[in-house]
Amino acid sequence: MAWPAFRSENPYNVMLYEAVTESGVRVDDFSPWKLLTSPPSIFHVHWPEIVINVPNSVRAALRGIAFLSLIWAARLRGTKVVWTVHNLHPHELPHPRLQRWLWRGLLPLVDGYVSLTAGGAQAARETFPPLCRLPGFVIPHGHFRRAYSNHMSFEEARCRLGIPLGSTVFGFLGRIRPYKNVPHLVQTFRALQDPEARLLIAGQPESAAIRAEVAEAAAGDLRVHLSLDHVPNDAVQLYLKACDLVVLPFTEILNSGSAMLALSFDRPVLVPLTGAMGELQSTAGPEWVRTFSGSLTPPELESAGRWARAAQRGHCSSIDRLGWEHAGQLTTEAYCQLAASEAL
Repeated sequence: MAWPAFRSENPYNVMLYEAVTESGVRVDDFSPWKLLTSPPSIFHVHWPEIVINVPNSVRAALRGIAFLSLIWAARLRGTKVVWTVHNLHPHELPHPRLQRWLWRGLLPLVDGYVSLTAGGAQAARETFPPLCRLPGFVIPHGHFRRAYSNHMSFEEARCRLGIPLGSTVFGFLGRIRPYKNVPHLVQTFRALQDPEARLLIAGQPESAAIRAEVAEAAAGDLRVHLSLDHVPNDAVQLYLKACDLVVLPFTEILNSGSAMLALSFDRPVLVPLTGAMGELQSTAGPEWVRTFSGSLTPPELESAGRWARAAQRGHCSSIDRLGWEHAGQLTTEAYCQLAASEAL
């Protein structure tokens, strides 16, 4: 049982569990009733902080108590709990004290953990010392080459968006949340003097306040193209294929599905040198991943734009080996190891 598995908006989970299923393991989406009445061999948790990410603190506490109680009851009947450490800290913290309480309650119930990179595993152990006593598994993030349509040409994408072929185009695609620092990206871009440069921002803002902040940052500059709405799967290619460079100016980051998505569409990325981004650069190659330190500045953005347009990159073959079949096999092996430990 996984939370979430197939009922997830994130293709990461869907593609991972499709691969696990193909390896011969039955995977069910999390159901409190099924976890309580028919405990599975493995319960795999992603982003457990979501359980208390509700505005009302009393409701958040009750949800947290119920969640930990369910796991405790399932473990009494033999279920092993696996946690994939996607982030070291929740990106939004509506209830900091409850968050610390949740970690203290969850960590003793975890039997093993997954990290997407070796560096991420080390960071997880440093942040959560109880993990040092548990088996850990490094299972790389797969690419998204099969998850989205990708038949549109560079020329067609720019024509449909009304962008000149010769323009340097920076892009951001994805859900707009505070830690992704999109208003700062807009302000940094606006400091560039190139009248032909363009910035594409496409994604659903997390709140009305963030929407207003992004719109205000872009107001009056016709070079900034905003599409502040959910991007359907078949439209992802439109925005990515029009870009010269995908820019992710996140204030905090461990792993990034957004960076892997850009690379899956053969688009170079600019990311902060933090978390596992150095490993991503080593995996994909420095010709595909460029990093910056500190806060993104106009000179760095301008330089990265020149870098992105200086080479004809073609196909990003370096991530071809990051297929989901391999991730599914590694995940299945991790499950088998943990399930077998019952007999020890």
